[in-house]
Amino acid sequence: MELLASSKHSPLFSRYYSSPMYSASGTAFLLKPVFLRGVSGSLHLVLLFVLFLSWVYKKFKVGRGEAPKGRNGWSDEGLVTLLDLALRTLAWGALCVYFHLVLYRKHVNASVQNFVSDIVSVATGLFFCYLGYIGNNEGDDTLLEEPLLNGDILTFSGMGPLIAVGNKKTLDLEDVPQLDAGDSVVRSFPTFKNKLAVECGTFNRMTTLKLVKALISSIWKEILLTALLVVIYALASYVGPYLIDTFVQYLNGQQEFKNEGYILVSVFFAAKLVECFSQRHLFFRVQQAGIKVRSVLIAMIYNKGLTLSCQSKQGHSIGEIINFMSVDAERIGEFGWYMHEPWMVLVQVVIALLILYKNLGLASIATLIATIIVMLANVPLGKLQERFQDKIMESKDRRMKATSEILGNMRILKLQGWEIKFLSKINELRKTKEGWLKKFVYTFAMSSFVFWGAPTFVSVVTFGACILLGIPLESGKILSALATFRILQEPIYNLPDTISMIAQTRVSLDRIASFLRLDDLQSDVIEKLPRDESILEACSLKKDLEILSFGDQTVIGERGINLSGGQKQRIQIARALYQDADIYLFDDPFSAVDAHTGSHLFKECLLGLLSSKTVVYVTHQVEFLPAADLILVMKDGRITQAGKYRDILNSGTDFVELVGAHKKALSALDSAEAGSASESTSMSMEDGSMASANEVVQKQENKDVQDGKADDIVGSKGQIIQEEEREKGKVGFSVYWKYITMAYGGVLVPFILLAQVLFQLLQIGSNYWMAWGSPVSQDMKPAVGSSMLIIVYVALAIGSSFCILVRSTLLGTAGYKTATLLFNKMYFCIFRAPMSFFDSTPTGRLLNRASTDQTAVDLNIPNRVGAVASSMIQLLGIIAVMSQVAWQVFIIFIPVIGTCIWYQQYYIPSARELARLVGVCKAPVIQHFAETISGATTIRSFDEGSRFSGTNMKLTDAYCRPMFHIAGAMEWLCFRLDMLSLITFAISLLFVISLPVGVMVPGIAGLAVTYGLNLNMIQMHVIWNICDMENKIISVERIFQYTCIPSEPPLMIEENQPDYSWPSHGEVDIRDLQVRYAPHMPLVLRGLTCTFPGGMKTGIVGRTGNGKSTLIQALFRIVEPAAGQIMIDGINISLIGLHDLRSRPSIIPQDPTMFEGTVRSNLDPLEEYTDEQIWEALDKCQLGDEVRKKEGKLDSTVSENGENWSVGQRQLVCLGRVLLKKSKVLVLDEATASVDTATDNLIQQTLRKHFSNCTVITIAHRITSVLDSDMVLLLNNGLIKEFDSPTRLLENKSSSFAQLVAEYTVRSNSSVEK
Repeated sequence: MELLASSKHSPLFSRYYSSPMYSASGTAFLLKPVFLRGVSGSLHLVLLFVLFLSWVYKKFKVGRGEAPKGRNGWSDEGLVTLLDLALRTLAWGALCVYFHLVLYRKHVNASVQNFVSDIVSVATGLFFCYLGYIGNNEGDDTLLEEPLLNGDILTFSGMGPLIAVGNKKTLDLEDVPQLDAGDSVVRSFPTFKNKLAVECGTFNRMTTLKLVKALISSIWKEILLTALLVVIYALASYVGPYLIDTFVQYLNGQQEFKNEGYILVSVFFAAKLVECFSQRHLFFRVQQAGIKVRSVLIAMIYNKGLTLSCQSKQGHSIGEIINFMSVDAERIGEFGWYMHEPWMVLVQVVIALLILYKNLGLASIATLIATIIVMLANVPLGKLQERFQDKIMESKDRRMKATSEILGNMRILKLQGWEIKFLSKINELRKTKEGWLKKFVYTFAMSSFVFWGAPTFVSVVTFGACILLGIPLESGKILSALATFRILQEPIYNLPDTISMIAQTRVSLDRIASFLRLDDLQSDVIEKLPRDESILEACSLKKDLEILSFGDQTVIGERGINLSGGQKQRIQIARALYQDADIYLFDDPFSAVDAHTGSHLFKECLLGLLSSKTVVYVTHQVEFLPAADLILVMKDGRITQAGKYRDILNSGTDFVELVGAHKKALSALDSAEAGSASESTSMSMEDGSMASANEVVQKQENKDVQDGKADDIVGSKGQIIQEEEREKGKVGFSVYWKYITMAYGGVLVPFILLAQVLFQLLQIGSNYWMAWGSPVSQDMKPAVGSSMLIIVYVALAIGSSFCILVRSTLLGTAGYKTATLLFNKMYFCIFRAPMSFFDSTPTGRLLNRASTDQTAVDLNIPNRVGAVASSMIQLLGIIAVMSQVAWQVFIIFIPVIGTCIWYQQYYIPSARELARLVGVCKAPVIQHFAETISGATTIRSFDEGSRFSGTNMKLTDAYCRPMFHIAGAMEWLCFRLDMLSLITFAISLLFVISLPVGVMVPGIAGLAVTYGLNLNMIQMHVIWNICDMENKIISVERIFQYTCIPSEPPLMIEENQPDYSWPSHGEVDIRDLQVRYAPHMPLVLRGLTCTFPGGMKTGIVGRTGNGKSTLIQALFRIVEPAAGQIMIDGINISLIGLHDLRSRPSIIPQDPTMFEGTVRSNLDPLEEYTDEQIWEALDKCQLGDEVRKKEGKLDSTVSENGENWSVGQRQLVCLGRVLLKKSKVLVLDEATASVDTATDNLIQQTLRKHFSNCTVITIAHRITSVLDSDMVLLLNNGLIKEFDSPTRLLENKSSSFAQLVAEYTVRSNSSVEK
C-alpha cells in the first residue's frame, strides 16, 4: 500500500519541472529543469530507500513477536510509517503549490495541465493513505467482530473480508457479520418504544401522526444526512449538462482562456466523482434507515400480538396480523427510497430550467409547460397503478389468509379427500388477483412508455418552441438540453410513483396504528424455578424422553405435529408444574390421555405435587370431581350450583344431569364386570388411595412405547424440522432458461429484444441527427433547414416511443403469463405433497414462498430481466457513439470492461448466497410470529412474553443481517464500477481535447460526451442489473424447489376405479400390515392381520403410543404400507386412486376443524347436497335449532378455524358432515375426547341410530365409547395383543382390556358412589 501510494507522485510531479523557467539572478541554477528533475528524483530515491528499510525491518521482526496493535489492526510502527507517508504527500502538495503560485507570480510559464496533474496526484496519494489506514486488517478472525460501519464506510471496503470469504466458500449465516449496535433491533426497539410512549402516553391513544413522529425521531440523523446527499447528488449531476455547450464550443476552437480543455475535463471528472460518492452513500443510507424502521415495526407488531385481548384478536385473523409484519412493515421500510422525492423533484426542475434558460432563453418556458403536461399525464397512470396495487394487496391478503388456514389443516383435507376442492378455492382467489395483476402490468407498460417518451416529448416541444421563437439551435445547446432532459426524466417519471408510494405507505401506517391501539391483556408475573425430575415422573414423560432421539432437546414440529395428543397434554401439564406457582388453572387437562394415564396424572399431579396449591380445573370427566374441595356447575355462562360433591348432588338438577350422563355411560358394563370393578374399588378405598389402579399403571408403564407419530417421524437420524433447503453456488442456466421459455415457449423473447434494439437505434439516430444537422455556432451554415431538422427528429422520436411501448407490453405479457404458470404449478405440487412433507415443513416456509417469492415473480423479476437486456443494449449504444469520435477508446474500454466483469464475478457468489440467506432467514420470523399469535394465551399465562420477544428480535436481526450486507456489498461493487467508468470517461475526454481543432465534428464529439456522461451509470447498471437479477431469480429458484416435491400416488386410476356404490358391505381385511414413516425408520405397525366385519362396530384401544392413530392413517393412505395390504370389500386400497379411497369412508377426527366461510360450506365443501339435506343433517346432530337462531341461517359466518363456535359445536358439525355423506365405513379417531360426557352420549346415540348398518371403527380413551362395540382390537407395541368381543375379553380378568376397564371403573365409580 505504501509503495502504491508513493509511486503515484513521481511521474506526475516531474511533468511540471520540464516546463521553461524564468531565470533570475541568484536563483537561475535552482530553477533550471535539470536541477529540479535531479532534486525530484533524489527525493523519490530517498523515499523509496526509507520504504525499503521499513519493509526489511518488518520482515526481520517476523518470528520475534508482533508489535502492539493500534487502531484498525495497525501496529505502532505501521501507523508511524503511514503517517510519515501522509506527511510526505502533503509536503509534495505544498511544494507543488509553491512552484505554481510563487513562480507564476514571477511570470514563469507553468502549464495548467501539470498543475491539475499534481493536484490529482496529491489527492490520490492522500486517498490511498486513507484507504491503507482504514482498510488494513491484520487479524484473521475479526470478520464477525467488525461490522460494515466499523470499516471504511467511504469506499465500503469494510465489505471486502465478507466478499472475500464468499468468493472462497458458500456463505452461511455464521459468516455474516453482526449488525452494528445502532442498527440492531435489540438496541433500537427500546428507544423507539420509549419515544412512542412519550408521543402517545398509552398505546390506546395511538394515531398515525404519532407513529410517524416516533419513527422520524428514531432516524432523524439518517434523514438529515440523506437529504444533504440528495442535494449534493442533484447539483453534481447537472454540472455535465451545464458545461456541454462550453465543451462543444471549445472543440470548435473557441477557447476562452488557456488550458480551458484541461480545466473542463477536471471539472467534469470532479463533478462525476462527487456524484458517484453521494449517490452510493445515499442509496446505502436509505436502505440502512429502511432496515431499522422495518425492524422496530416488526418488533412492535410482534409485542402487540402477544398482548392482544381475546376480543381484539377476534377482529384480526392470524393471516392479517402476519401481513402487518410481512407487507405493511416492509412497505414502510421501502419508503426510504422515496422520502426525499416530493421536494427534490422541485429542486431538480428549477435547476434544469435555469440551465435551459441559459442555453435556450424563453423556450425554457415551453419546457416547463411540457414537463407539467408529462407530470399530469403520469397522474392518472399513477392513480390507476395505486388502485390496482391496492386491489392486488387485498386479493393477496385473502389468498394468504386462506392458504394459512388450509396449510394448518392439511391433514383433515387429505383425510376427507378435499384438497383439490380447496386448491380450486385458492385458484379462484388467485384469478381475482390475476385480473388486477394484468391491469397493473399493462398500466406499468404505459408508464414505461411515458418514462422513455418523456424526454423525447419535452425535447420536441422545446426545440419546436425555439424554431417558432427564432432562437437559433446550436449543437452545443441542443446537446446540453438533451442531457438535461435525460436527467429530468427520472424525477418526472418517479413523481407519480412517489405519490402512489406515499399513499400506500400512509395506508400501511394507518393499518399498523389501528392495530397498535387495540385493547391489551395484562400478563401475570410468575416466578420460575429450575426443572425437577419428579415432575417428569408425575407427568409420565421420562419414558418418552428416553425414547426420543434427542431427549428433551428434540425439536417439536409445528403445532406439536410429531407428538401424540396425550404427549402434548402431558407436556403442557409439566410446563405448568415447572412454574411452581401458587395458583394453577387447568382446562380439561386429561381429555386426550387414556384411563390409566389420566388416573396417574390426577393422583401424582393434582393430589400429589399440587396438594398444597390452589388448583382450579375445568373437566368434562365427572370421575375426577369427588376429590374437589369445591365444585362450580356452569350452565349458559352462569354458575348454577356450588359446593362439595355430595352436597350439590342432592341440591339441584344440573349436576345430577351430568352425573346421570356419566352413570348412563357406565351402564354398559354388565353385573359381572361391575362386581369386579366394585371389588377393586373397595380395595382401593380401604387403602385410602387408588392403589390397584396405580399398580396397573406401574405394570404397564414398562410396556409403554413411543407413538409412531412421534419417534417414527423424528427418526434416529435427525430432528423432524431440518434447516430450510437452499441451493448453493451459481444459479444454474437451466433456471434462467426455464423462466424465459415458460411463457409461450419463449416465442416473445426475440420480439422483446428486437423492440429494445430498434428503440436504442432510433434514440441514437434522433440525437445524432440533431447534433449533425444543427450548426455549432450562429456564424455557421446549418446542414439542413430547421423544419427538416425537427420533422425528422419527431419521426425518429415517434418510432422509438412505439418500439418501447411494444417492448413494455410484450415484457409485461410474458412476465404475467410466467408468474401465473409458476403459481399454479407450485400450489398444485404443494397440495399433492404427502403428509410427511407438511409434518416436516413449517408453514412459515410455505407462506414465505407463496407470499414473498411469488410477489417477486409477479411484479419484480420480469422488469429485472428486461432491465438486464435494455442496459446491455444501452451500453453497446454508448460505446458505439463514443467510438465514432475516436475508435482508440476501445483501448480503454476493453480492459475496463474486463475488470468490471472480474469484479462482478468476484462479487456475485457472496451476493447470491446473501440473497438466499434473506429468503431462508425470513421464514423463521414469519413462522415464529404465526406460532406466537396462535399460542399467545399460553405465553402470557407463563409470563414468557419477554423471552419470546427476545427470540423475535434475534430472528429479526438474523433476517436483517444479510439484507444489510446485501446493500453494503452492492454499493461496494457499484463504487468500484463507478471509479472504472470515471477513469474511462476522463481518459476519453483527455483524448478528445488532445486532438487538433477540425479533426472531428464538434457536434458529434459533444454527442459522445453527452453519452459519456451516462457511461458510469449505464456501465454500473449493466453489472448491477445482472447481479440484481441473479439475486431476484433466486425467488424463481425457490419456487422451482417446490414444483419438484415428491407427490402422493394418483388421485384416480381409471383402470382401477371402484364402483360408485363401493364399499357396499364395509368389510375391512388387514393382512400382515407393516408401516413405517420413512425408509430409515423402524416399523410402527409390525405385521397386523385381522378383519373388521362389515356392518359391525370395532373399537381400537391401547396405551398411548402403540400405533392406534398410525393404523387409521394407513387406512386412508396418509402413510403408505411398507408391506402387507388393506382390503375393503375385496379391493386392495393401494391399487385405487387416493380420491376414490378417501372420499368413500368418513372420519370424525380428534381435533374438530371448521374453516372460515359459512355453515353450508363447512358441512358441504364439495357442494354436493341440497339445503334440505343439510338441514336434515343439522337436526340429526342437534344443531338445527342453533343454526336457525342465527341471522344468516346456513349462510351464517364461520370465522377462521371456527373460533366463533365452541369445541362441542365444532365436533357436532363434524358429525353433521358424516351424516350428510352416509358412508358405509365410519372412523372415529378419539372424536369425543374434547367434549363432555353428555355430548359424548349424544354423539354415540346419533351414531347408533343412523349408522347401525355401517362399519364403525372407533379409537377412544373413554372405555364406554367402545364397550358397545361388536369387536375390540387392543394394540401393544405395534402388534395385535387382543382381538375379540368385549364380553369375552371382560370374562378373562387377566386380559389387558379387562385391566383397562377396571382402571376406568375404579376411577369412575369412585365419583358415582360418593
